[in-house]
Amino acid sequence: MDDFDLDHDLGLDLIPAPLSVRAVPPSGRYVLDEETRIEARPGTEGVARWLRATVGAATGLPLDPGDDDDNRIVLAVDPALGRRLGPEGYRLVVDGHAVRVDGGGSAGVFWGAQTLRQLLGPAAFRRAPIGSGTAWELPMVAIEDAPRFVWRGVLLDVARHFLPKDGVLRYLDLLAAHKLNVLHLHLTDDQGWRMEVHRYPELTRTGAWRARTKLGHRASPLWDERPHGGYYTQDDLREIVAYAAERHITVVPEIDLPGHSQAAIAAYPELGNTDVVDTAALTVWDTWGISPNVLAPTDHTLAFYENVLTEVLDVFPSPFVHIGGDECPKDQWKASPAARARMAAEGLADEDELQSWFIRHFDRWLAERGRRMAGWNEILEGGLAGLAGLAGLSEGATVSSWRGCAGGIAAARAGHDVVMCPEQQVYLDHRQAPGADEPVPIGYVRTLEDVYRFDPVPAELTETEAARILGAQANLWTEVMEDQRRLDYQAFPRLAAFAETVWSPLPAPAARDHPAFERRMAAHYARLDALGVDYRPPGGPHPWQRRPGVLGRPIEGAPPIV
Repeated sequence: MDDFDLDHDLGLDLIPAPLSVRAVPPSGRYVLDEETRIEARPGTEGVARWLRATVGAATGLPLDPGDDDDNRIVLAVDPALGRRLGPEGYRLVVDGHAVRVDGGGSAGVFWGAQTLRQLLGPAAFRRAPIGSGTAWELPMVAIEDAPRFVWRGVLLDVARHFLPKDGVLRYLDLLAAHKLNVLHLHLTDDQGWRMEVHRYPELTRTGAWRARTKLGHRASPLWDERPHGGYYTQDDLREIVAYAAERHITVVPEIDLPGHSQAAIAAYPELGNTDVVDTAALTVWDTWGISPNVLAPTDHTLAFYENVLTEVLDVFPSPFVHIGGDECPKDQWKASPAARARMAAEGLADEDELQSWFIRHFDRWLAERGRRMAGWNEILEGGLAGLAGLAGLSEGATVSSWRGCAGGIAAARAGHDVVMCPEQQVYLDHRQAPGADEPVPIGYVRTLEDVYRFDPVPAELTETEAARILGAQANLWTEVMEDQRRLDYQAFPRLAAFAETVWSPLPAPAARDHPAFERRMAAHYARLDALGVDYRPPGGPHPWQRRPGVLGRPIEGAPPIV
């Protein structure tokens, strides 16, 4: 990374670290004041709105439109810069005349504006001015920057514990502040259905609510006896999508099938394997793990989910639609005459191929409508590799590799795009330290340094295969994260480290300068404080962040490389 140490030497402490930073003469500081204007050239109007709404609110400066003097912030799209650095690349120059943010596209201008906000100091991350004596100064610098990956994502599981709309909007702001550009919204699971579907109102009337909730790991004897639930109306989701788009973030919806579907079956019992179990007696699941109740492989089920996805496509413009496809127990299908009849009719050898048949149906259905299916590792399975592609998937199908990196490697070698999100590395529900004070300890210890040394591209891939890695995603599964404060604790500060691994062109994991990153984090904690993030302090959890007596499931030792 060019001039990497200069970032710290100049006192910038930027996260994620930029490609290049250099000092610009003359020495000194550029001051923003009441007379500073924003000149928004074509394609940057949204960035100007964001600057006024955020930096303007924090500083109290009007930042009015204007282009008639030198005291201004100039926002511009530069096609030549785009050809060199891509549409998300930017150049930020602060000299004695003006502040200029050029981007390869409007997204690049926005990421440059995020860097501008960091340069102004932690107080620029507040929602209102905290003192009339604050001087809003910028160092004289030139910064060039561009992301390493096009997919820099975070999964937010709102199915296990519902996060109200305002919480989702807040997380979009946190993603934008770290130059992350994908929110994978996990909307359905055994424990709740969170999207309004006009054609099927019981999905939220019944499926969005559970009578009680397991506290801690599923082996815990403790229960929260309060009913839990909630859902987003379609207008709520449109608002979330529009808010994200203003921040150059794509919202990828996930509707899980054929497993993780008990909430849907509780709402519409005919979706389940009625010839095996009394599906009318099922309720929304109140504990964790993998429910045995899965969708029946019937024409009715296919038509039902086609209708659901039709409404999903109307709300979410994302080119990707995630259908889950993971952790589907086969016991009910093995006992079901209807499932065996479907297997015979389709020429399927076993229940694994039946799951693949489910996945391929919706892969084709989405492709016919100009969308791309994404799914977890299990969409590669099913014994149908003799068909075109893995398990007969369309060329556009994308694999979210969560069971380590092996599935992503196989998919990349077969010509499929991949998002790396290995459980052992970037599942942020896993504990951050081995201490007894760590709240509800789940999985392996994944420290800030562990996440900082994560690399989405396995060394064994060729250059052509590595080009199939779209990027990576950190996953926030919420079984033991009951509210926004718990989300904050598990996500931060590790999400800041993850953001740098997917944005910055870091050296190989072992060669990364983690002490330098920690020095920059010292400044970044002040930004998180200003944003109101209840992060895990470097020295361990605050007393109110602990959950004494709530059982977790810690796994000892180093995570396997798979």
